[in-house]
Amino acid sequence: MTNFIQHIKEKLLNNRKVAENYFFMTFLQGASLLISLLLYPYVIRVLGKEAYGTYIFIFSNIQFFALFISFGFTLPALKKISLNPDDNEVKSRTVSEVFTAKMYLFIACAVILTVLILTVPFVREHGVLYGIIFSTLLTDILFPMWYFQGVQKMKFVAYINLLLRIFTIPLIFIFIQSPADLLKYTLIVTVFPFAGSVFAFFYLQIKEKIHIRFVSLASLKPVFAEAMPFFWTSTFGTLKQESLTFIIGTFFSMQSVALYDLADKIVRIPRLFVNSVNTALFPKVAKNHNSESVKRIIKYESFIGLSIIALIALFGYWVVLILGGKNMLESYPLAVVLSVTIYTCLIVSCYVNFVFVPLNKYYFVTKNQFAALISFLIFSLIGLLMSKNIIILVVAYTLSHVVEIVYCRFLIKKHQLL
Repeated sequence: MTNFIQHIKEKLLNNRKVAENYFFMTFLQGASLLISLLLYPYVIRVLGKEAYGTYIFIFSNIQFFALFISFGFTLPALKKISLNPDDNEVKSRTVSEVFTAKMYLFIACAVILTVLILTVPFVREHGVLYGIIFSTLLTDILFPMWYFQGVQKMKFVAYINLLLRIFTIPLIFIFIQSPADLLKYTLIVTVFPFAGSVFAFFYLQIKEKIHIRFVSLASLKPVFAEAMPFFWTSTFGTLKQESLTFIIGTFFSMQSVALYDLADKIVRIPRLFVNSVNTALFPKVAKNHNSESVKRIIKYESFIGLSIIALIALFGYWVVLILGGKNMLESYPLAVVLSVTIYTCLIVSCYVNFVFVPLNKYYFVTKNQFAALISFLIFSLIGLLMSKNIIILVVAYTLSHVVEIVYCRFLIKKHQLL
């Protein structure tokens, strides 16, 4: 027993940075989700399913712009920072390139959104909401979280974000009293994260000594070329995920969007905790790529994923009842079906982060996401021809995640990557 405890201590000491990075990444996102869940019973009852569903629908629409602006820069940039944590020139150049590229793309998206507000009735009706939520995309540009992951300093990010999220709690209880306060709610959940990103932007330059400068468009060609495989990967993945919300909102109702959102929230929490493991491990595994280690990680994460599915099936009903009340109970079967994606996301994340990326097989990730998107559209079409029910779309979405695992394993076996 003493030897076992000593072995565990040695493991923790040898992987202290990994453990710390994982803790603060999980703490950051987990705290944000926890605060959202604590506020959810109040928000859904005060705003109502229609108004809240509208907010979720618009937020989902804006994610298409977020996809274009992020353009797959994160993983290549994270890899450079992870491999050069002490080289300030490399870090400054990497941050500057990503910052400039995203600013160009943000301006282009702002022009497109303006055109949509002027021409599309629904977008024009909710133009102010679209504008406010769109402005949150600046947060990701000013606050490069991938940089802090790469240098394994997630503690700073966690504290700043938690503090700002806490500030929103009393404001929501004070100012949100009815569905008419949807605009106020949107402003509250938008302003504080933006303020945090501005602070982080200056912190990066002052404390981290990162010299951020604009880069010419011509100089950015290699950056876009390197990010292109990840852009297509993100495109197919985001289209699959956000299309689900878009289809539900367009062909069913905003109340149905609210039902799906609650199911997604329930599944997102455990998915967050387990997915953060792979993100935290990435810097270490990228430096010391080893097939046996990858296989061991996949084995452990398979057990974790299946265990969480069982827990959601057992306790999900009561979670829905507590958070949303009786009129949201339709979210329970949706949550059970969606829970399968916890397992699939874990395993696919292992293949992507620990096999494809370290071996520079970026387009394998793209092919995998394309296969998942096509399968989702086919499953959805077949399902909706049989029954007009949102659970059909959720089943189609989950099956497309299963396709991801199957296709990843096919590529790995075919090319003998493990």
